[in-house]
Amino acid sequence: MLRSVLAPLLYTLLAASLAAAAEPKAWVREHLDDLVRFYRELHQAPELSFHEKQTAEKLAAELRAVGAKVTTNIGGYGVVGILENGPGPRLMLRTDMDALPVVENTQLAYSSRVKVKDDAGAEVGVMHACGHDIHMTNLIGVARYLAANKDLWSGTVMFLCQPAEERGSGAKRMLQDGCFDRFFKPDFSLAVHVDGTLAAGSVGYRAGPTLANVDSVDITIRGRGGHGAYPHTTIDPIVQAARLVLDLQTIVSREIKPTHPSVITVGSIHGGAKHNVIADTCHLQITVRSFNDAVRKHLLAAIERKAKATAASSGAPEPTIVVSEGTPSMHNDEKLVERVVPVLRRALGDDKVVPSEASMGGEDYSEYGLAGVPIFMFRLGSVDAQRLAGFERLGQEPPSLHSPVYYPDAEETLSTGVIATSAAVLDLLPPKKSS
Repeated sequence: MLRSVLAPLLYTLLAASLAAAAEPKAWVREHLDDLVRFYRELHQAPELSFHEKQTAEKLAAELRAVGAKVTTNIGGYGVVGILENGPGPRLMLRTDMDALPVVENTQLAYSSRVKVKDDAGAEVGVMHACGHDIHMTNLIGVARYLAANKDLWSGTVMFLCQPAEERGSGAKRMLQDGCFDRFFKPDFSLAVHVDGTLAAGSVGYRAGPTLANVDSVDITIRGRGGHGAYPHTTIDPIVQAARLVLDLQTIVSREIKPTHPSVITVGSIHGGAKHNVIADTCHLQITVRSFNDAVRKHLLAAIERKAKATAASSGAPEPTIVVSEGTPSMHNDEKLVERVVPVLRRALGDDKVVPSEASMGGEDYSEYGLAGVPIFMFRLGSVDAQRLAGFERLGQEPPSLHSPVYYPDAEETLSTGVIATSAAVLDLLPPKKSS
């Protein structure tokens, strides 16, 4: 009699235990050490944009290991893995793969010591200073979780590993190579991006316009070179450049409505090679940021107008102006954000899911949204709360992304990312009820 009473109870307890073990939090606790090891391997072997060969091979092998059908060399070294699990919606999870030409100075035991020749032939250090190694590990962690828990979801997941995000063109190249035509256009897509100002363990979200339009402008100012002692025989391109740098600042302050955020930054200026030689040319590299498309067009047209006017005022030849590496502003789909944020709150806790401000940073993840896919990229806190408090006590800003001293606190960052992303996938791809 006692056995007949206890048996159903024991079965219920066992079933509850097994179900709990399959939840993202329990799974991550068991597998976090492996994910951290994988992350450190990626961190120590960074590759520049359009050179992600070994990184792509590593991710492709991981996706094959979980049973995904893998296709490589899409739009460069892009990788797509398709994991099918019965009928249901089709979801894309995206990660970027490339690193930056930055010499790492974190002093971490697993820091990058990689140095390579860049496309211009200069030797540069290479570092994952923007968290793409976290993004990749997060995607692989979610892939492993989904493959091990197929009874909790139904549908198809596209794992998209994208090259050259830092160059702003990897997404466009994958789309131009027929990524959605060769496989399918997803019903929705998720991605994460580390945040160096948000405490690890937390995520940030924003619906609507989230990241800016980004354009790179190269201006070659032309003059007539000569001896520095006889400037009257020359047309000095460095003087033109100095005038132009100041003049460009008036575009935002005097031509753009103050309620339309925009930025023009001259990040590089190179001219001349010796104290007493006036050069023939001077080269400026400029980044231009905006949210509004009309403002974007105005900024670029105004830069061209002022560059030509500077040359004309000096009696110099017209400058060469090249606009490149542009990425459109990123718009998180409002309905998708509204659906996913409550899931994140349940998975992490209300206090760990916080609204984020719009940023003048850029991301070519926006290209998938323009291709017709509802997208949602959420911010992944990456710096331990005590470390952030230490910066605040010292009156310092924490290291920004792209800094040689930025590093994420990997354990908590990855744990949060895999739990949050997996929980969102389970909600978006619910299991089909048996009839």
